[in-house]
Amino acid sequence: MNYLLIAAGGALGAMARYATSVIINNMFPFAMVPWGTVTVNTVGSFLLSYLMFSLVHVLKLPSEFVMFFGTGFLGAFTTFSTFMYEFFSLLEESYIRGLMYITVTILFGFGAVYLGYILSKLGA
Repeated sequence: MNYLLIAAGGALGAMARYATSVIINNMFPFAMVPWGTVTVNTVGSFLLSYLMFSLVHVLKLPSEFVMFFGTGFLGAFTTFSTFMYEFFSLLEESYIRGLMYITVTILFGFGAVYLGYILSKLGA
């Protein structure tokens, strides 16, 4: 059953990731970094930290919810492998673009995890 929950969540997460990336990248077609990937990694980092720090530990949500939303949906929604590929591709083009992209992504991701943690402690 867990595999089906993960697969269903993963299918939805992959579609949400693709749609989000297309929308954001179309909004900033000449950006220095792929903002679609930065966006999904930031949102995914926040949601996963909030899920684990607050909803699972405080509300004691069932493991099925974690399998569907955490492992499935967010596992497919966040795009670390895409992030690493884009980083190296940008690095080949320009060290500045590559370093800017990895720095922005890590800072935004850390900030989102920290925000999820803080909000979970406030009971939000």
